[in-house]
Amino acid sequence: MAVTESCFPRQRQVLFLFVFWGVSLAGSGFGRYSVMEEAERGSFVVNLAKDLGLAVGELAARGTRVVSDDNEQYLLLDSQTGNLLTNEKLDREQLCGSTEPCILYFQILMDDPFQIYRAELRVRDTNDHSPVFQEKETALKIPENTAEGTAFRLERAQDPDGGLNSIQNYTISPNSFFHIKISGSDEGVIYPELVLDKALDREEQGELSLTLTALDGGSPPRSGTSTVHIVVLDVNDNAPQFTQALYETQVPENSPVGSLIVKVSAEDVDSGVNGEVAYSFFDVSENIRTTFQINPFSGEIFLRELLDYELVHSYKLNIQAIDGGGLSARCRVLVEVLDINDNPPELIMSSFSNYIAENSPETALAVFKIKDRDSGENGKMVCYIQENLPFLLKPSVENFYILMTEGALDRESRAEYNIIITVTDLGIPRLKTEHNLTVWVSDVNDNAPAFTQSSYTLFLRENNSPALHIGTVSATDRDSGTNAQVTYSLLPPQDTHLPLASLVSINADNGHLFALRSLDYEALQAFEFRVGATDRGSPALSSEALVRVLVLDANDNSPFVLYPLQNGSAPCTELVPRAAEPGYLVTKVVAVDGDSGQNAWLSFQLLKATEPGLFGVWAHNGEVRTARLLSERDAAKHRLLVLVKDNGEPPRSATATLHVLLVDGFSQPYLPLPEAVPAQTQADSLTVYLVVALASVSSLFLFSVLLFVAVRLCRRSRAASVGGCSMPEGPFPGHLVDVSGTGTLSQSYQYEVCLSGGSETSAFKFLKPIIPDIQAQDPRKKVEENSTFRNSFGFNIQ
Repeated sequence: MAVTESCFPRQRQVLFLFVFWGVSLAGSGFGRYSVMEEAERGSFVVNLAKDLGLAVGELAARGTRVVSDDNEQYLLLDSQTGNLLTNEKLDREQLCGSTEPCILYFQILMDDPFQIYRAELRVRDTNDHSPVFQEKETALKIPENTAEGTAFRLERAQDPDGGLNSIQNYTISPNSFFHIKISGSDEGVIYPELVLDKALDREEQGELSLTLTALDGGSPPRSGTSTVHIVVLDVNDNAPQFTQALYETQVPENSPVGSLIVKVSAEDVDSGVNGEVAYSFFDVSENIRTTFQINPFSGEIFLRELLDYELVHSYKLNIQAIDGGGLSARCRVLVEVLDINDNPPELIMSSFSNYIAENSPETALAVFKIKDRDSGENGKMVCYIQENLPFLLKPSVENFYILMTEGALDRESRAEYNIIITVTDLGIPRLKTEHNLTVWVSDVNDNAPAFTQSSYTLFLRENNSPALHIGTVSATDRDSGTNAQVTYSLLPPQDTHLPLASLVSINADNGHLFALRSLDYEALQAFEFRVGATDRGSPALSSEALVRVLVLDANDNSPFVLYPLQNGSAPCTELVPRAAEPGYLVTKVVAVDGDSGQNAWLSFQLLKATEPGLFGVWAHNGEVRTARLLSERDAAKHRLLVLVKDNGEPPRSATATLHVLLVDGFSQPYLPLPEAVPAQTQADSLTVYLVVALASVSSLFLFSVLLFVAVRLCRRSRAASVGGCSMPEGPFPGHLVDVSGTGTLSQSYQYEVCLSGGSETSAFKFLKPIIPDIQAQDPRKKVEENSTFRNSFGFNIQ
C-alpha cells in the first residue's frame, strides 16, 4: 500500500509514502521468527528481551507491545519474562492459503524513547490435510481409434498444505492400457495425465474403471483417490475448437450477483450429436466453483457471489468444451477484479493516555497506525486533526503516527480537549474514518488565591453584640480540586499595640469575619488588619488583602452639662439686674456629648420656668436671655429648667436647673445668704401667704407696702454712711462676697467688694477674684466681666 504526502491549505495534514515494506526506523532491526502451525496457545516463539539485547524489566518499563499488520492478535508478549508466545492456534492454510512460505508481519513498539522494530513470523506447515479430488468419479470418453501415447489430462487433487506436504505424486491402479504421467505447470503445480499404452477396442472392452491416487510428501504421507470411468467410443474425428485460447476480462468488485462476466464459444464441425458442444469448468478450485457458474449450453459465465478485491485480485478459470462424441477442447479465462473504493481507512490505536499534566512540555499522547485495504489511489490516505488545537500529528514509520502536544497546556484556560483524528483516502468517492479522543488537562497548583477586592471596608455600629458577623472576605483560586480549596486566616498586625486577636476572628473555611467583643466608638473609631488566603496545593500558594473596619457611632451618650454644675451641691444662682434690657445675657448653659456627628448636635430648650415668658433659651448655643423688660412685680427668685437634647435617634437629653435672682443692687441682704429658702419652698409659702392675704387684703397689703418702703430707706441710709473700702456694720458678714456658685461660672469665687463713699453714685465693684485661673475655666467670664449696668439705685456692677 503506498501513501503519498500531501498538504491541504486549511488543515494540518500528514501523508506518508511507503515505497516498499523494507522501510525501517533508524537503529531498529528486522526479526525473523517461526512457529509450527496448530501449536497450542501459549507456545514459545522467542525471548524478545534477549533477542533485542534488553533487560527483562525494561520491556515492561517501556510499555512494549506487539501490533500485527492485519490488527489480529496472533502473538502475546509476557512483559515479565520477555517471552513472545502464541495467542491462539495458527492454521497456516487459513492464514495464507496456498502461499508458501506463510509469513505474518508484525511490529514491536516501545516508548521512552519511541522505537519500532519490524519482525515477521513464519508459520511452518504440518501435514494436517489429505489430498482431495473435487470429483469422486471422472468420466472419460476415449474414441477407440485413439493413437497410442495419447495423453489425457485428469483433474488434479487439492491439498491445502504447502511445500513438501502438498501433492507430490499421482498413481493409477494397475491395468494394461494406461499409465500416469506427472506434468507441471508454469505456476509450479503438478497434474496427472493419463497416457494410452495400448490401442482400445470398444468391441473387446467398452468400459474401464481405474483408481487415481494422489500422494503428498508428508511423513507419513497422506493420500486421496478418485475413480476414472473410461468409456470407449466409436470414432469422432473432429474435436471442438474455441475461438480464443485465452479470454481476459475485468470485473469491478462491486458487481452484483448474477452479472455476466464473459461468454466463451467453441465450434465443432461434426454433425449430429458429435457436433453438439457442452461447456463446463475443468480442474478448478472449490472457490472458483462457488464464485462463478457457467451455462453448459451457451458458454456464458455468471457471478454467483460478490467479489472482494482485497481477498482475491484475479481468477484463472479453465473451461472445457466437449462434443457429443466425447472429444473436448479447453481454454482459459482470466478474470481481473477491479478495485473499488469500498473500504474506508482504518485507524488502529496502539497506545493512548487521556490525561496530561498542565505546564508539561511536548508530550506524546497517542500512537496509532492507519491502513486502507484498497489499492492505488483508493489506498492513499491523508491524516489530520482540527485546526486551532495545541496538538500535532507526527508521522513515524510503517504508517504509524504520534499525537503530541505542541507545548505546555494551561488547565485554567481550557481543561478538556476533544480531538477528532480524521483519516481520508483519495479514492472516488472519498471515504473517511474519524476517531474521537478526549484529553483532560490535570491541574497543577500554579495559581495563588485571588481576593475579589484588594481592600475591604466594613462598617460596624458600636455596642455590637459579641460574635457578630461583620462581613465576609472572599478569594477564588483558578485551580481545581485541593489546589482550589482556600483557607482564610488573620495575619499578624503591623501595629503591635492593636489587640487584633481580641477584636475579630475569621472563619477559615468561608472567610466570615466576626467581632469578638462589643466596641466603643468613643474608644476606637477605626482599625485595619490583613487577612490571608492560602490554598491546599503543594507547595501552597497564598495572597492577602487589607480589611478596614470603621466603627459607626451610636447615640449611647446623653448630653453632659458642664455649666452650671448639676452635682447636687449648692444651687448656682445668677444675678440679673431688674433694669436689664430684653435680650440681656443671663448665663450660658454649656454641655457636651460624647458621641459624634449628628448624635453630638445639641439643642437647648426652656422646659420649665417659674414665670413663663420672662426668660428664653437660644436653641443652638444655650444662652439664657431675658425675653422682656423686668418689672417690680416680677418675683425676685426664679427657677429655670433647661432641656439639653442631642440629635440622635432616638434622642437623648439632660436637664440643667438654673436659679436666677433679680436684684436692684448688690446691697440686698439676700445676696450672701446661702441658706436662703429654695424657690419651691418660697413658692409654697407665697401660696399660703396669698391665701391668707385674701382674707385680709387691705390690712396685709398695707403692711407689706410699709414694710417694703422701710427696708428701702434703711438700705439707702446705710450705703450713704459707708466710705472707702471699709465694710459697714450690718448684715454683711465681711469684706468678701462669696457667690458660692450662684453666678454664671463653673466654680465658687470670692470677690473683694469696695464701696466708695462721698458720692451720689457710689460704685459697687468686683475688684479681684481670689482664684486667679478662673478665666481659663469660665466660658462666660468675658461676657460677665464686661457687662456693666447701673441699677435703679445708681450702682455700677462690672
